[in-house]
Amino acid sequence: MAVPAALKKISATIWELPVSYKAGMLVPARIIADERLINAMDAGVFEQAANVACLPGIQKYSYCMPDGHWGYGFPIGGVAAIDPATGVISPGGIGFDINCGMRLVLTNLVEEEVRPRLRELVDALFQRVPAGVGSHGFVKLSHDEFCRVAEMGSRWCLKHGYGWPEDLELTEEGGCFAGADATKVSQRAIERGYNQIGTLGSGNHYLEIQVARPENIFDGETARTFGITRPNQVVIMFHCGSRGFGHQIATDYLQRFLAVMTSKYGITMHDRELACAPFRSPEGQDYFAAMKCAVNMAFANRQVILHRIREVFSDLFHRDPDDLGMGMVYDVAHNTAKLETHLVDGKRRQLLVHRKGATRSFGPGQEGIPERYRETGQPVIIGGSMETGSYLLAGEPGGTDTFFTTAHGSGRTMSRHQAKRMVKGQKLQRDMEERGIYVRTASWGGLAEEAGFAYKDIDAVAEATELAGLSRRVARLRPIGNVKG
Repeated sequence: MAVPAALKKISATIWELPVSYKAGMLVPARIIADERLINAMDAGVFEQAANVACLPGIQKYSYCMPDGHWGYGFPIGGVAAIDPATGVISPGGIGFDINCGMRLVLTNLVEEEVRPRLRELVDALFQRVPAGVGSHGFVKLSHDEFCRVAEMGSRWCLKHGYGWPEDLELTEEGGCFAGADATKVSQRAIERGYNQIGTLGSGNHYLEIQVARPENIFDGETARTFGITRPNQVVIMFHCGSRGFGHQIATDYLQRFLAVMTSKYGITMHDRELACAPFRSPEGQDYFAAMKCAVNMAFANRQVILHRIREVFSDLFHRDPDDLGMGMVYDVAHNTAKLETHLVDGKRRQLLVHRKGATRSFGPGQEGIPERYRETGQPVIIGGSMETGSYLLAGEPGGTDTFFTTAHGSGRTMSRHQAKRMVKGQKLQRDMEERGIYVRTASWGGLAEEAGFAYKDIDAVAEATELAGLSRRVARLRPIGNVKG
């Protein structure tokens, strides 16, 4: 696709739209990508990144990561750091699936042990971890108890026997964003979410059995620190978020912000999808507290899914999960806004960092990551398509400019509708099984939407993040089994 004539190449991985590109831009917009990726970027990315650069209080640059593509308000892959004293908070900069995120789990099994039982494993996971639109989990909660989950996150799961103490240490923010307040959440949101703990959902969400083959290890020392110690070791990666709960919270507050943005606060934006309110305003603080509820629900959702995965492996291999080495590598969030301290023009400042389809990527020695990873940097998980594989990376010290943010996935190259026109789900399943990947799906149409050709080259995305100094490649993980939402 044609890139804007105003786009300037700053370096091999940085491309910039100046503030003169669009009226109202307060900072330049920067796209992190190599030559291949920038030339394939859809036009919406450039327009949306420029619109984000108009947000009141934005600092330094509006960013988009190498996996960037058109989204709601922000491009997916969009990053904006806002001065909390003078700036805004925008649901479009966080997304509808609040805390959509990735979790990577180890085993001490190798591919040769798992292959003979792969169909059994995937079938059992498909049964124990409900997938698809409207799926309900096995954890039965009242509305009041669900509100406690939303305020406690993964700590609620540990208290009720759905996790190990180290799981919290290995989850971003310990599996709980402090300050969540369920009284700021609508009854409609609670109704949509209270029975969805322990479910994958739909779209690009998945639960995947993967193999770390020797030829796909880029950094053996860091891989060992992260727990990958055996040739052809089997790991489990899954991707899901806050389901209907987060979607409703985003919907509720977008409507509320649209009602007050201009009339009460005098803010106008190029795109109504960037509806916002001053962060320190009553509306901004209410949304921040409600958003944290969705973040915590998503952490709890992934924690319960992990509990079910451990059950399945234990049942099939007749060994305790601990004996199977089923500890976590890490859990990273994507769609969030967080108050963090960053170095800006030589001064340390508190900023509200919006990450929409983008991953926090703290480097070695930074506070906020587990002690065991202080020398390597934070584990980063970049999910690829179900046909191609995913990446485990580590945060780099050079991530200062992007507020220590990196890519979150491979990024779509075409619409779901277009993908469904190009392949049938049943045929795709057969083709994948012939290539050694056994997949179960809640919907044939949903499977077709997620075909590998609908996504960017995951290798190119991972290489670009490394070249840009945002995160370095540790291991490429090959899929052999998949439960698809």
